[in-house]
Amino acid sequence: MMRYGLYARSVTVLLAAMLVTVAVVISILQRQGEMREEMLSHSRDSLHQLVQDRLREYGEGQTRRLATSLVNPLYYFDLDAIGIAIADVQRQPNIDYVLVYSAAGDIIHDGSRDIATYGQAMDDVFAHDAVSTESVRVQSDGRVLDVAAPIYIGEERLGGVRIGYSLDAVRADEDNASAALRRSLHEISQRHLQWVIWLLAALVALGIAMSLIVQRTLVRPIRQLADAAREIEAGNYGAEVPASRRNDEVGELMRGFRRMGESIARHDRDIRRMAYNDPLTGLANRLAFREILDARMLQSQGAARRLALLFADVDDFKRINDTLGHDVGDEVLVQFGGRISDIVDRYGGDGALLARFGGDEFVILLESTDDIREMSSRLAGLLVDELRRPILVEGRQVFLGVSVGVTLFPEDASGATMLMKNGDIAMYQAKVAGKGCYRFYSRAMDQAVERRVRMEQDLRGAWERGELSLVYQPVFRVADNRLVGAEALLRWRHPTQGMVAPSVFIDVAEQSGLIETIGPSVLRAACRDAMQWQRDFGGADLFVAVNVSPRQLRTGDLARQVEDVLRETAMAPERLHIELTETAVIGDELRISSLLARLRESGVKVWLDDFGTGFSGLSHLRRVPIDGVKIDRSFIADVLRDPDDLALTTAIIAMAHSLGITVVAEGVEQEGQFDVLRERGCDLAQGYWLGHPMSVQELAQLIV
Repeated sequence: MMRYGLYARSVTVLLAAMLVTVAVVISILQRQGEMREEMLSHSRDSLHQLVQDRLREYGEGQTRRLATSLVNPLYYFDLDAIGIAIADVQRQPNIDYVLVYSAAGDIIHDGSRDIATYGQAMDDVFAHDAVSTESVRVQSDGRVLDVAAPIYIGEERLGGVRIGYSLDAVRADEDNASAALRRSLHEISQRHLQWVIWLLAALVALGIAMSLIVQRTLVRPIRQLADAAREIEAGNYGAEVPASRRNDEVGELMRGFRRMGESIARHDRDIRRMAYNDPLTGLANRLAFREILDARMLQSQGAARRLALLFADVDDFKRINDTLGHDVGDEVLVQFGGRISDIVDRYGGDGALLARFGGDEFVILLESTDDIREMSSRLAGLLVDELRRPILVEGRQVFLGVSVGVTLFPEDASGATMLMKNGDIAMYQAKVAGKGCYRFYSRAMDQAVERRVRMEQDLRGAWERGELSLVYQPVFRVADNRLVGAEALLRWRHPTQGMVAPSVFIDVAEQSGLIETIGPSVLRAACRDAMQWQRDFGGADLFVAVNVSPRQLRTGDLARQVEDVLRETAMAPERLHIELTETAVIGDELRISSLLARLRESGVKVWLDDFGTGFSGLSHLRRVPIDGVKIDRSFIADVLRDPDDLALTTAIIAMAHSLGITVVAEGVEQEGQFDVLRERGCDLAQGYWLGHPMSVQELAQLIV
């Protein structure tokens, strides 16, 4: 498509201006011609009127004089004297006739020698008015100007005289004068037209000169800038911008554009470095990796080269940030990135690429014409073994690990998006398998993901459909083995799959956010059941313990929910125990402490669940307002065989009691475990040996 640029616009404007000027000139010339004709017409009319007026005045005067001179000859009827007087007049130019007539209108003398019309009555168109006029009478038919005057002697009218002036000669004179005036005006118009033509030619030359000046001083520099801008737009930030020494606005624009181009090129280099490199580790980032992956996959199509993608995720890295701080976490990631980079450099082969995807996730791209599966398996194993070794940070050893997911191209996927998704699925399966290992992607993993998605869909509305229900595991006082309360546990009976393990569906609910709707429903139902114990079975002093997920804590709405439920169910606050895990508290202790303090002020008890499994353990007892701790079942399970577990359990009980905190033991499945806990002074216990999770009706039998 032809571009309608600035030069074309300027030329168009100039042409339009010249055309308008020419049109105006032509209009003026045309109007001048019309004015000339109009002026000629008015001049002719004025001349005609002037001649007519002069002729009329002359005729009236001459007729009066002739009438005066004919008084005596007509009175004496002296035809010779009349003839002599008439002859003097007839000899004058443009006289058509001279008639002397009687009072009755009969011709007395016509100026001829033999007076051929003597005695005849005048019968022309002017005769009647001429005979009847009392004074000089002027008449005309366009050919002749007839002037008649009466002749009196005293009061007696003797007759009259008529002089006819021929208008042909007058008209010829008028035409000659008009023609001369027309020629003069035409000559003047021709001279003006020549000047107009010269002026138009000068205007055209000026327009051409202006267009050339615009082209040279404005359009060409702007085109050069536009070309440079297109180059910059296309990504060629080193495009040459012409220099200019001009001191006008265009020169300033070109110099400013040149500086801008240099600045853009400089910033582009900086932006590319920031856009394609991870600022913490200096490795390639997600964007750079994706572009390289797309290019490698395109190159490998139809070739013998195959690709492998390794997703490496640091195990339990959140624990580092939560306990040691983000600065230490960043140092750990830098050291991890360095170790992975060394392994990839040594064993990854040519074309290997390492990138950090963000957080604690690293991705490796391998390329080979050999057995890519064996190569990626060897590299994944080396990564797992190498990253098991401790990392020294700020004088302390940190033990972590890595889970690796491996996927192959083109075996597992035909596109980059699907390949990366498969690698992420394989890494997740390595996490599920216990962490610190690697897994290759398989179609079965997709099925597992689909099952998880389907489970999330089925879990939505499960409470409303009555599929979710509560069971209660009794809690006994260790000193006298008396029932003091129960822990509410959630169960899901799927309509087709039957009972679903809580560890499975609660994890799905937590990650999908469904726990934020299920949690309040569980709390409300547990409080209603506790009020039923009190109303129907007299269990007024029994408490109910309800687990709260970390996601419920993060919403910051837990205290209001608890207050609403207690008000709705009319349950005493001290009969409700809220249980939360230590990991839910770590990392946001200030906000969580404020929330827990509000709950405790209302009378609600707060217990720390799974105590002892956290990274920092007993240190939280001093910073978090709690009423009790529940020793994790992993310590209770080996308390009879492992002296370390026994010592740790004893220390937890002693430390908690020194702070005035109640101790609850979970997972009591043997009588010997119960006896040891009683000897160590443990306050409360629960477990299968004491009582399995049961329905409200079964729990009622224990109450009564």
